[in-house]
Amino acid sequence: MFEQTFKNIDDTLWKDAGCSSELDYIEQTSWVLFLKYLDDFEKDKATAAELAGKTYASIIDPKFQWIKWAAPKLKNGKIDHNALTGDDLVDFVNIKLFPYLKKFKINAEKANTIEYKVGEIFSELKNKIQSGYNLREVINLVDELRFRTHKEKHEMSHLYEAKIKNIDIEHHISAFFLPYLSHQSN
Repeated sequence: MFEQTFKNIDDTLWKDAGCSSELDYIEQTSWVLFLKYLDDFEKDKATAAELAGKTYASIIDPKFQWIKWAAPKLKNGKIDHNALTGDDLVDFVNIKLFPYLKKFKINAEKANTIEYKVGEIFSELKNKIQSGYNLREVINLVDELRFRTHKEKHEMSHLYEAKIKNIDIEHHISAFFLPYLSHQSN
């Protein structure tokens, strides 16, 4: 399930002018996956609180929750095709969402909180996906994924580790061969 989705995401990012390398693909896929994962995490927390007779206060304001901006659904559960897309989606992500998430680091009570970690992550990231249509396609693909079981989380982490190892191998190969090849052409 995850492997084909990752290939489809890479194919989409390959078409985007802002993403020029496998490293870009991983970085851009990561922030989208993280926000989907955070949404699933908060759903799990809310369900656990409800079962315990308590309430759960989401750390994400409603207008920035995945279900509102990334994957709004119709009453029948299908994706709302009137969701943000194109320049509107890119502007929302760059001008509203990322700055909102970066503030979590400043506003967190302690460094060991989820809020601080969210802020730390988004302080280091930049959305490089220039086409809002490509971003919409990536979001729609990620929205189909679930991270709620141990098996799903394990499968995703295994695929991610493999992607990172491939980048590391490619880097070492090019670091070795490029100087050799340039020397040979002289």
